[in-house]
Amino acid sequence: MSEITISDTMTVGTQLVDLCRQGKERQAIETLYAPEIVSIEAVDFPPQMPKRVEGLADVLGKDQQFHSGNEIHSREISGPYPHGDRFIVQFKYDVTPKDGPMAGQRMTLDETALYRVADGKVVHEEFFYHMPS
Repeated sequence: MSEITISDTMTVGTQLVDLCRQGKERQAIETLYAPEIVSIEAVDFPPQMPKRVEGLADVLGKDQQFHSGNEIHSREISGPYPHGDRFIVQFKYDVTPKDGPMAGQRMTLDETALYRVADGKVVHEEFFYHMPS
């Protein structure tokens, strides 16, 4: 693994934020994520989505599930905020779930994600948010 600089991290982070602001999250994953990506959610969403998924195909599946299961009315994305080989991004989505216990109830999803970059690709993402019980 080569040494990463904040400039490298900012390049990847800026591209990710730009694509997500355009609603192109899938394109961000396909172009900026490493094949061995690890993605960790704050909570499990059984049975359809485990807390931890590994590999590009499973992360793309998780993204597909989110987008097909929610009507997205708007998004606000701020960042990236770099620190060495990592950066964070703040996401706020105004959504209406299409199924499950919250189906039809419009809500705001507010989360922060921590990303780690290696060799010009995102190799790890971890999401932080509060889920009321």
